[in-house]
Parts: sequence; structure tokens; C-alpha cells
Amino acid sequence: MKVALRAINKYLGKDVFLAAILTMVAASSAMGADLIVSGNDAKFVREGGVGGYPEGVGPDTLTVIDASVFPPKVVETVEVRHTLSGPPQQVGITPTGELAIVSAPTFYDHSNQSLVMENYLQIVDLTVSPAEITQRVDVGTHPQAVAINREGDLMLVSTVAGTVVVLEIDGKSVEVVDEIKISDGRLSGISFTHDGSNAIVGLRDEQGAVVLNIVDGVVSTEFDRITTGIAPYAIDVSSDGKWAVIGNVGLAGIVTSGHQADADSFTLVDTSSKPYRAVQHVTVPSIPEAVTISPDGRWIAVQTMNGSSLPYDADGYNPVGTVLLYEIQDGQAVKTSELPNGEASQGMVFTADNKYLLVQFSTEQEIAVFAVNDGDMEDTGERIPVSGAPVSIRSMPR
Repeated sequence: MKVALRAINKYLGKDVFLAAILTMVAASSAMGADLIVSGNDAKFVREGGVGGYPEGVGPDTLTVIDASVFPPKVVETVEVRHTLSGPPQQVGITPTGELAIVSAPTFYDHSNQSLVMENYLQIVDLTVSPAEITQRVDVGTHPQAVAINREGDLMLVSTVAGTVVVLEIDGKSVEVVDEIKISDGRLSGISFTHDGSNAIVGLRDEQGAVVLNIVDGVVSTEFDRITTGIAPYAIDVSSDGKWAVIGNVGLAGIVTSGHQADADSFTLVDTSSKPYRAVQHVTVPSIPEAVTISPDGRWIAVQTMNGSSLPYDADGYNPVGTVLLYEIQDGQAVKTSELPNGEASQGMVFTADNKYLLVQFSTEQEIAVFAVNDGDMEDTGERIPVSGAPVSIRSMPR
């Protein structure tokens, strides 16, 4: 795709090229494109099981992946500012594939040896070649997870200050229109329900999740709560309108040391009727960094660090983590298979056809492709190299 776009630019000229690319984007959306974005943190490097911020590393990046083909292909890479600090859903892409959103901007101040958290969203225009950041939207505090509705006109962003920032998307312009105070602690994952009438946001420090109501673009809440485990983190919903899944990273998600080898959990939530309710809490190995539910609502995948984020000489250390696959059967998640993943791996997402999982191998700086195979999960051996450690991943709204 990238080669084709450059050819158009060369032979048709800038103005005609822009019109052509917009037409191609619209056509690809109509034909069921499956664009996925990966946010990559190049600053943070793990060596010997210990992370640090060495000098001389490359810039953070955003990678755009076309998953409508196999193996999935990288179509664009853009320099951004990003971080692994927070849930692995700190990026987003609009349903037309025209804009990507990068949250959680940071840079490392080597003179003071500190990570500096910045307070804006980066809006990336994917219709120009090369893609570029065209807007920085100040949200007043450090933003975390990003959710975009299926209509592509509304975006919600959770923050470390306990607020949900509401933004309107109008073409290529993004503007803050509201802010809702949810908690005195940090928020974590956030996702719209399929019909866009609600969203679910995690209370990382206060436990549980809160349901948001959306009517004609206006976001409000009656603070309806959903029971979760400790430190709810990533949140995903199914496209059939029936289910949500919430990963709970335990005390490791609240305190700065210890507990990285404790068993944790994920929560299955019934969203088919009001009030939403937790119907199952499933114990999994330590730190379920990523949870994702297949678009058809049949499969749940959970990426656990399982001790792989520990120093090599620590109790409970494992060289790699574990990906677990569950099938929803009669309203319960039933485990069907598991596979080893990478060291301290991060985000994960299903492809639109429900057939594959893209799993971020953070330390290895690549994205692995796992096949679902009707519940018998298989590592295809396909790897997508990225620039930096992949730490956040999102698909187009489904």
C-alpha cells in the first residue's frame, strides 16, 4: 500500500495525490479494512530483567498495520512520544483510518534522571505521505487509554487525575468538549459498548469499573459500578453487544514493588442488558497486562506476564509470560489453550475476522501473530518488527 501511494504521489502530483489517497482510504474502509495501530516506547530498555533509560536510543514511534492480509503488513511508521506506563490501550484509530491518536506522551530527562509525563494527545494524519502529527490537544493532565466510537465522531480518554476527557472528532480536527470527574485516583482502560450508548472505564486505584452514558454526544454518569478484581486495567467489549472483559493486574498495578508473581484475575461482564453485571472472575497467572475479546464475542484472550517482568534472580521469575485463550460457553469463560509469549509482553488485539491475535512482544521489539484455530491456539511464527518496545495497541472501532 505504501509503495502504491508513493507511486501515485510521484506521477499525479501533490493535490491530485491527496484526493486519490482520501478516495483510497474511504474505499478501504468500505471494503472492510482492518487497520491496527501499535504505540512503541523506544526509551525504556530491559536488560537482565531490569528496565532503564539508556542514552542514544531511537525515538518512540507509532506503527500502522494492515491486518486484512496474512501475514499482516506494516504500512506506516511515525515518530511520536509515548510510554509503557499505563494500560496497553493508549492509542487509537478512527473507523475511516484517516486519523490515529497517540496518548501518554513522555520523554526522559537524563539530566534529572526522571521520566516526564506530558499532558496532550497527538493527532496523526494518516492520509498524507509520510503520515505526520498535525495537532496536539492539551487535556490538562497525563492521558491514558483511548476509546473512539464506531461513528468516529466521539473520543473518550481516561487520565491519571481520575477524569474522563470527552473530545469531538470533526473530519481531521479534534477538540475537547467536556471533562467528567470519576475518581480521586488514576483511571485505566476505557471502551465504548458496540452501539455507542455507553462506555466502561476502570478505577485503577479505587477498584471496580464505572459505566458512562452517552446520548447525542453528551457523556454523563450515574456512577453505576461493576465489580472487578484488584487494579482493573485493560478493558475490551465485543461487537455482538453481549460482553465486556476487564483485566485485573492486582497489587502490582497499585504499588511500585513486589507482587509481580502473585496470581491475578480477569472479569467477564454481561452487557446484554442493564444494569451491566460481572458474571465471572477467572484466576490467571500474574499481571494480565492485556485482555481482548474477539469481535464476534466468542473468544477471550489474556496476556499475562507470569513473572517475566521480574529480575532474572527474583523469586517467581519466568523467562516468558503466557497467553491464554478462553471460549465463552453458556455465559462462562472456559479455557481452551495457552501458549508462551515474550518477556514482559504488553498489548494484544484480535483481527477483525476473529482468526488471529496480534501480541506485543515488548522486550523483543516485535509483534507476534497467533492463530485462534477454533480454540486450539497456535503460534504462526510470523513476527512484525517495530521500532522500539511495542506497548499499546488498538484496532479500528468494531
